[in-house]
Amino acid sequence: MFFSDIFGQQQLKTKLAASVNSGRIPHAQLYSGPEGSGTLALAIAYARYVACIGEKGEDACGACSSCRKFDKLSHPDLHFSFPVNTTRNVKDPVSDDFIQQWRAFVLENPYFRANAWYNHIGLENKQGLINKKEGEAIVRKLSLKSYESRYKFMIIWLPEKMHVSVSNMLLKLIEEPPPNTVFLLVSEHPEQLLRTISSRTQPVRLEALKAEELKQAIGKKFDLPAPELESLVRLSNGNLITVFETLEHAEENRQNLTRFIDVMRMCWKAEYFEVNDWVEEMSGLGREQLKSFFEYACRLLRENFMMNLKKPELVYQTAAEEDFASKFHKFINERNILDFYEEFNRASADIERNGYAKIILFDLCLRMMKLIRK
Repeated sequence: MFFSDIFGQQQLKTKLAASVNSGRIPHAQLYSGPEGSGTLALAIAYARYVACIGEKGEDACGACSSCRKFDKLSHPDLHFSFPVNTTRNVKDPVSDDFIQQWRAFVLENPYFRANAWYNHIGLENKQGLINKKEGEAIVRKLSLKSYESRYKFMIIWLPEKMHVSVSNMLLKLIEEPPPNTVFLLVSEHPEQLLRTISSRTQPVRLEALKAEELKQAIGKKFDLPAPELESLVRLSNGNLITVFETLEHAEENRQNLTRFIDVMRMCWKAEYFEVNDWVEEMSGLGREQLKSFFEYACRLLRENFMMNLKKPELVYQTAAEEDFASKFHKFINERNILDFYEEFNRASADIERNGYAKIILFDLCLRMMKLIRK
């Protein structure tokens, strides 16, 4: 990653480059910002800029031996720590067990959610952690001298996932690091960090991307018609991750919209035989597909409810969703919205526990037949 690869944040990128060129390189920085603003990408680009040994101006040169190794995130003085957990093949995990997968995953797209990473390495229903063994690995790596660069870098992604023993282990190391060591902490929830950790770092705060910056980012990767582009920018609400996920799952979202429209019309008309056919079809989907549908349905319910408030600036929908909602939103109101949420969340939880899909779905439909008439 180069500074030029990070969308927006121009003032911040200029400030970071200037600080390096003037010799001011804080030993510990805390990168944070709204989801999809590019915190991880910026931290990597910063490390690249510091390590670059070629002629650099506003960005790293891209041609020196250091930059060529950063192209693959394989520079010997660039270290990563990130949440992991046990998998079928790894029973006592540390970040290095997944480093090849991590490099490929980040290089493909550095804008992603934690769950996308967990799914990528097969954590299934587990949450990622930075455990004591990982903390010991960090201490061991940083006790060594740098190999090629003047500095060695430790990028810790989601430090709020550190076990308290790891936080205590790293506290003194961050306060009094080995010579020429740079900690770059990249956090989604910096308020969850131990105060003793965050107070010893220099904050680097990113802003949500503006509409024009999002349009430029999307235009570099996708060729979209103007109306679809405008709709996508509004739907993302400054979050580039939402943009990528929406485009990646466009076909799935279209299918989920059709499924939602069908079941709501059947429930309104109380068409029991048609509902049974719908249940038969839906029960053939996998668990994750059903959970994705329930999550999508909850979002649509929220947007339809917000339409009743007559504040369009608070509603985020695609053009197809808006077309359906123009007639449907009047059926979602303060009398039933919470109950709708509860029913879909209950169904999702039951599917998560491997409940019998046909019973769960048919029961959901029966309850919705009552709720839609409230």
